[in-house]
Amino acid sequence: MTRLFRLGNILLLALLAAPVQAGAMDSSKTIVIAHRGASGLRPEHTLASYELAIEQGADFIEPDLVPTKDDVLVARHENNITDTTDVAAHPEFADRKATKTIDGVTMTGWFTEDFTLAELKTLRAKERLPQLRPDNAKYDGRFEIPTFAEVIALAKRHNVGVYPETKHPTYFAAIGHPTDGLLLAELKKADWDRADAPVFIQSFEVNNLERLHIQTKVRLIQLMDAEGGPADGAAPSYAAMAMPEGLKAVAAYAYGIGPNRDMVVMGDGPPSSLVADAHAAGLKVHPWTFRAENFFLAPAFRTGPDPRTHGRIRDDIARQLEIGIDGFFTDFPLDGVQARDHFVAGH
Repeated sequence: MTRLFRLGNILLLALLAAPVQAGAMDSSKTIVIAHRGASGLRPEHTLASYELAIEQGADFIEPDLVPTKDDVLVARHENNITDTTDVAAHPEFADRKATKTIDGVTMTGWFTEDFTLAELKTLRAKERLPQLRPDNAKYDGRFEIPTFAEVIALAKRHNVGVYPETKHPTYFAAIGHPTDGLLLAELKKADWDRADAPVFIQSFEVNNLERLHIQTKVRLIQLMDAEGGPADGAAPSYAAMAMPEGLKAVAAYAYGIGPNRDMVVMGDGPPSSLVADAHAAGLKVHPWTFRAENFFLAPAFRTGPDPRTHGRIRDDIARQLEIGIDGFFTDFPLDGVQARDHFVAGH
């Protein structure tokens, strides 16, 4: 890890340490958020992925959080761990396979809420997108599933922030595993339950963020997708929430929004007014997710026909930096840091 990256993170945390009101802090630095760690280069949501992201200069590392049977928060993209662990190769857990309906989607697999933490720790992570990221699959079987506490401890050791997502809060509350309190308890243990903590809490739902707004001063981010709406039914659609009046309502409880990047600019088309509208409502904008593979890039940024080949991700990021985003999620933190720093140097 270079001294320059470490200095940048130290300066960021110094900015975050200034006393602020929740939802009112304004940092001049566009933040780079390591999406599930450096997940383009290591299996996602592993300490190895987070460690590489930190080494590459990420300002924040992002764990998606789901609970275990004994109510410990762990970092997994979904509670269905069929595609991200070797659970199917464990005959002792064959009888745990189940079919469930989560946020209206029926799926079959193995789910974290049916395993204790001790049981989950016997599993090993594997690459979720092996066809696009075959080099990542070489690490299959090497890494444990980390707890949120372990992710926080790693972030603290390296002076970076955490950007946890609370997954499916309504679903988990309905089955007797509410996660908001577990999340806040871990932040309190870390003394990161303050408005000036290097933490953002994000959710695609609305009701849990409104509850958290009452319970904590930690900055909250309302996630939005290009289609559909919150699973808790608190708004008719994300499209409605992204309109000026909808953004004003979001600003009553959130510090910013995390929109699908296509909501900022779709492919090679002109930018939408979302960034300007959000800023007018007093909200920061942290779009997701910038990925290097041609498969995820607009035609203008692709390199050759192979979907696995890395295209011009830095130019893709730079386009949205020009529009005025305040931070962004990326699977490739080094590309993100270099794109951000090159943009800053030119302005």
